[in-house]
Amino acid sequence: MSKETPGRFGRIYQGLTTIDFVGRKRTWFTISMIIIVLGIASLGIRGFNLGIDFKGGSSWEMIAPNTSITAVTNAATSAGLSQPGVEKLGSDTYEVTADLNAFSAQKQLNITNAVVAAMARVGNVSNESVSTSSVGPTWGGQITNRAMEALIVFFIAVVSYISVRFEPKMAAAAFIAMVHDLLVTVGVYSLFGLQITPDTVIAILTILGYSLYDTVVVFDRVRDNTSGSNAVLKGGNITYSEMVNLSMNQTLARSINTSLVAILPVFSVLIVGAYILGATTLQSYGLALSVGLLSGAYSSIFIASPLLAVLKEREPRFRELAARVASRSDHTVLSAATAAKLSGEGVQRAVRSTQTTSARGVVARGRKQKRR
Repeated sequence: MSKETPGRFGRIYQGLTTIDFVGRKRTWFTISMIIIVLGIASLGIRGFNLGIDFKGGSSWEMIAPNTSITAVTNAATSAGLSQPGVEKLGSDTYEVTADLNAFSAQKQLNITNAVVAAMARVGNVSNESVSTSSVGPTWGGQITNRAMEALIVFFIAVVSYISVRFEPKMAAAAFIAMVHDLLVTVGVYSLFGLQITPDTVIAILTILGYSLYDTVVVFDRVRDNTSGSNAVLKGGNITYSEMVNLSMNQTLARSINTSLVAILPVFSVLIVGAYILGATTLQSYGLALSVGLLSGAYSSIFIASPLLAVLKEREPRFRELAARVASRSDHTVLSAATAAKLSGEGVQRAVRSTQTTSARGVVARGRKQKRR
């Protein structure tokens, strides 16, 4: 009876995929470098669109279904604001922001009242329907400093944990992958002019955690394949890079499932909650999570592990292993496909061994019963 060959998805969930992650590392690194360079260039030219919680200032918000951004902008300008920031949050919510900290307290009050009246008039709502809030420059600076402190503490804790739990080079690869996610996220925010709020900072710390989880899953398999009881590297038949490829293919299904489980609910919150139902408080958080989770899923698969292979292949013992494997007469250069095939054969041999042992046990029990 012939065995059915597993399909594409079946191969993923059986750990039999043959994707050459490490061999194509230049492609993955180039894609990331292009995105990061574009983001850094945007930061140098445009900078960040910081919310008033960071830069200080005043904001006015109202729900007005029968108006437009242009009408609200004209109303805010006529009320005395110079180059106000106007955004449409959700379906019918409009927010106007401006920095009034340079004015006296009385002038700030006069401009605030004028903006409230102008927005209420153009939105055809009452003055009480326009909410106002203000943040001083000192408070904005404190928020920025605390955000940076939280990020630094997070990085130190992660590097320390992975260095102890695994090894320093794995910690270095994981750290670079997280920095990659951070640069991609802030670059996208700068490129598209998305506003950075405290919710954005919280979301960034959250996505770094998700990215780290995926990376640790792969590294755990790499460690098992390197020095575990069933380590494939001990036989000296494959190089360290080929072993990393094998580990990534073995955990690919888990990485995909983890990313989908995290990303799909966030998309639902962002699209349904923020844009359809108009829950504008979810927008900043959902946007940062969406961008960061996609970047984190990419970096955990295409950045962290290939980078680990590059770092480890520089060690003398693994350079010697690569030279020894390449010099063997029955080995040219093992590809990811060959490594995955070897893994599959190993599993099949284990199954056959178990079946043989079970069959022998049945025969032995039958003989004992006949003697009796």
